[in-house]
Amino acid sequence: MSKKAKKIYVVGHKNPDTDSVCSAIAYAELKRRVTGDEYVARRAGQINEETHYVLKKFGVDVPGLLQNVKLQVKDMDIHKIDGVAPNVSIKEAWEKMKENHVKTLPVIKDDELAGVISTGDIATSYMDIYDNKELSSARTQYRNIVETLDGKMITGNEHGYFAKGKVTVGASNDELMREFIEKDDLVILGNRPEAQACAINIDASCMVVCQDADISAELIKKAEEQSIVIIRTPHDTYTVARLINQSIPVKYFMSKGSLVTVQMSDYVDDIKDLMTKHKFRDFPILDRHGRFRGFISRRRFLNVKKKQVILVDHNERSQAVDGIEEADIIEIIDHHRLGNIETMGPVFFRNQPVGCTATIITQMYEEAGVKIPANIAGLLCSAIISDTLLFRSPTCTAVDEKTAGKLAKIARIDMEKFSMEMFNAGSSLKGKSAKEILFQDFKQFTVGETVFGVGQINSMNREELEEVKEMLTPYLPKALEAEKLSMIYFMLTDILKESTELLCSGIGARSNIVSAFDLPEDTDKIVLSGVVSRKKQLIPTLVASLQQ
Repeated sequence: MSKKAKKIYVVGHKNPDTDSVCSAIAYAELKRRVTGDEYVARRAGQINEETHYVLKKFGVDVPGLLQNVKLQVKDMDIHKIDGVAPNVSIKEAWEKMKENHVKTLPVIKDDELAGVISTGDIATSYMDIYDNKELSSARTQYRNIVETLDGKMITGNEHGYFAKGKVTVGASNDELMREFIEKDDLVILGNRPEAQACAINIDASCMVVCQDADISAELIKKAEEQSIVIIRTPHDTYTVARLINQSIPVKYFMSKGSLVTVQMSDYVDDIKDLMTKHKFRDFPILDRHGRFRGFISRRRFLNVKKKQVILVDHNERSQAVDGIEEADIIEIIDHHRLGNIETMGPVFFRNQPVGCTATIITQMYEEAGVKIPANIAGLLCSAIISDTLLFRSPTCTAVDEKTAGKLAKIARIDMEKFSMEMFNAGSSLKGKSAKEILFQDFKQFTVGETVFGVGQINSMNREELEEVKEMLTPYLPKALEAEKLSMIYFMLTDILKESTELLCSGIGARSNIVSAFDLPEDTDKIVLSGVVSRKKQLIPTLVASLQQ
């Protein structure tokens, strides 16, 4: 049976925009169709109203949230093994351990982990049993005794329990036997008819007759009348006396109570500390329903399978999903400047100077000879319209515009009309807090030791932009402190006027912009005429100024 293919996540940046989400969905679909493997689109944060509108318009579900890609227990090499029931004998558990080359077995009752039995527990059972009442104290099932002794049930119910009395050997004469054998005892006997009769007369619970010795029909009938169990075994008296305690059920010796367990969703870093504190060989793993899934041991840390990820629309660590340093990045598809993502080995990295990642994804569909479905075309076209502000942004290229035109035909949409609806949905302030507006399209950047963030809202409504300004101006200093940033900016972009008013907060934030864009020192409000792109206009100019 072939091993199940590992899931590969296709994910955009934090504070995802329409391009980030739509490109992830479209590329995951392309990879599935080309390879047949399991590629899954995910988002790294809450999506904005514009993207919600687009997904609903084209009947596509919102991708699941990928909070982080840190290594979890489920990514490790889990040792899966079937458990044993609590009433299984120590001998059967031991044989299962040898067969599977393991040192620990789970004990399962009603689909839940009741305890674990280890080779150490079994060794303890051999060394610590001195009491001849141990077999009854453990409520040992007669079936266990029969199987352990390779015997056969002559009379009695194999599902019954030896629950009272002690284990004795009836090797003496009748007179001595009557002195130490009592009612309800289990008696190990040979082929002496008088000893067998004595045990029945004393009313023992069980007779174990060794070496397949004969038992008279009369004694068998009498035993049945008195509900005495008779078991016949091919083994001699010494072997039976040595083996019989191996029929004790594992529940009597297993480790139970407050077991040290881990969950499938636990992070590897967290359980390292757990393993340091507890020196067990194996740790049971439970799923979210409390069911046993397998064992994990220290040596299995060597075989951790990292989560496999494809990054779209970004290549900066600060914008990537949390835990990206622990993931196996296998591809990056982007249209931004080269950032600081590091990979363990070579990856497929496609970065083109176009206005939108969706333009690149469309090219990849065409290169693979895969027909683009109407709903996917709608998503890709929406992403291009969003990222290029319907071709008004300086990041827009002729390739973007031509690609959007082709996609619009496949999706059967009027780009002018659709873009108005999409932008209006995206700039709607209804019910939103200042925090939600700031971070709905927000990216962090690092230049040397300076870490700054830039948010943006695009609108065709000047009054709406003024409302945003009024809400955000007092909030920016709070966000600056909460996010531990050096500076924070917010772009109020008027799509129709093709200009941006820039809000600034943080030491040097305003002076850096004044210097970068060569504005008058006494500038009241910062209006950047012709600036609508964060990626191509604001960030490069600001970064160049900071580096100087």
